[in-house]
Amino acid sequence: MATMAMTAPSSSDHRAAGWISDFLWKDGRVEVRKTGVRLALDHRLLLEIASWSVYLTLLWTWAAFAFLFRRDRLSLWFAPDLPRPWYMVRGAAMWSGRGAAMWSGIGVASEPALADAAFYFDDVTRGSGAAAPTLRNFNLGCGDVSKSHVARVFEAVFGYPLTVDPRTAVGDIVEKSEKNGVHDGRIVRAPLIPRPGHVYQRLVDTTDSEGFSRDLRTPCVDGEPVVVWVKVKPAGDRFAIHNRRARLQTPAETFSPRELALIRAFNARMGADWAGLDILRDRDDGRIYIVDVNKTDVGPVIALSWLDKIRSMHRLGKALERMIRHD
Repeated sequence: MATMAMTAPSSSDHRAAGWISDFLWKDGRVEVRKTGVRLALDHRLLLEIASWSVYLTLLWTWAAFAFLFRRDRLSLWFAPDLPRPWYMVRGAAMWSGRGAAMWSGIGVASEPALADAAFYFDDVTRGSGAAAPTLRNFNLGCGDVSKSHVARVFEAVFGYPLTVDPRTAVGDIVEKSEKNGVHDGRIVRAPLIPRPGHVYQRLVDTTDSEGFSRDLRTPCVDGEPVVVWVKVKPAGDRFAIHNRRARLQTPAETFSPRELALIRAFNARMGADWAGLDILRDRDDGRIYIVDVNKTDVGPVIALSWLDKIRSMHRLGKALERMIRHD
């Protein structure tokens, strides 16, 4: 771990601002200020906002019990930004607890000296953080989650490529922005001249006999897959942010032992202690492809049942606590 000094953010940074400041209404769309991601305010988004409101109410109720009954409570120092509760790591921290301390939760330290560990949290595609001395530092090595870097690390670890050269490829391929969280992927016909700021990848066919595509969102803690959310959507909307339905699976029932070992090796090479991986399994060759790394992932997936949401957050909270305690 690096030991450079971590400075506290100023009072005017993202940590101190209210939640409403995270968003901007622009040209008929909701824009996330930090990332520039723009969302259409349609009926699907409104339904998801309503579902998130219920989830956040439940989360804060749980957190209130954690405050009242806390025992041996752990704390994390986040920098440069403090994650809002809709980010997975914050939600998992609030849900955590086990045994006699099931209401303990993991708190947010007001300064590094009061924390049990430090977490580099910056919702950008490329960035870098400074380490907190004397603390274990998480995600400090995961500064670059651009699509091209993810694809390079994937090929180095798995031994087969995701990236294609659009100038020499023939047939349908995928074009995506380098930026994380944009959801602007589209199928294009090669050969073609590449657009600046975009990457080109093989078209991984995940469609089933009913015409639905299936994505394997895999949250990982300490480099280890913890849960898998099978996200189902129409094949024509495979790049959309909205899901038709989703269900919870364990990593062991989703991936082979060899695939799990490769996922761990991939996370280690990425420097990802905490990340949500977007994994696709090709229906033709049976291989898995890691197409995206979300170090500041949002969740749980809205389309999950409430029981699957609660199960997922408990498992992730326990895994986060183990990572902090170094169990």
